[in-house]
Amino acid sequence: MRTRVKICGCTSAADAAIAVEAGADAVGVILAEESERRVTVERLREITASVPALVTVVAVFVDPPSSLVDEALKAGAIPQFHGYEPADACEAFAEGPYLKAYHVLPDHVQTRATFEAFARPFEHATWLFDTARASGRSGGTGRTFAWEIARKLAGERRFVVSGGLTPENVGDCVRAVHPYAVDVRSGVETNGAKDAAKVRAFVAAVREADAQTAAPIA
Repeated sequence: MRTRVKICGCTSAADAAIAVEAGADAVGVILAEESERRVTVERLREITASVPALVTVVAVFVDPPSSLVDEALKAGAIPQFHGYEPADACEAFAEGPYLKAYHVLPDHVQTRATFEAFARPFEHATWLFDTARASGRSGGTGRTFAWEIARKLAGERRFVVSGGLTPENVGDCVRAVHPYAVDVRSGVETNGAKDAAKVRAFVAAVREADAQTAAPIA
């Protein structure tokens, strides 16, 4: 399976172009007030207008008002809910598929059965597993979690791994748990800005891991 790549925290059409030229499948644009990468709806529109067909723009929210989600949907983005939004709100906001973050604690002990019970109402969600922050903020830790937790909880469902991924470790993640997609923000930045060389290296590492995983055993 070809692992999808999402480059998150794009704040301009130039950032999106770096991701697209490297071969990313999606660019993430953050509209959450708490993020230092937050952009306006107007900037989101500029970014969605700049990307070519077949590249997805993902609008990232944390407990948003419905009006903000509506504006993002009108701009052509799909939603990613990265806070503690209840299932009925996510399902009401999204008329189609969406991403929903699940924050994994370092001492995580939740079983697949209890996760499935929790996740069931999120009917259209693709789960994005991210590292929880002790401060209570949603994501952006720059730290990994034990990736096998995502595989255990998701079972056969498609899932995305986020949190602390870099060009150096993303291949290990892909080979270890075969996620549907991987998501990166700070791991491809230098001094807070998207680094084209790091983005290219990240995508290349994912593709190399895909090729290794698909190779027949001699």
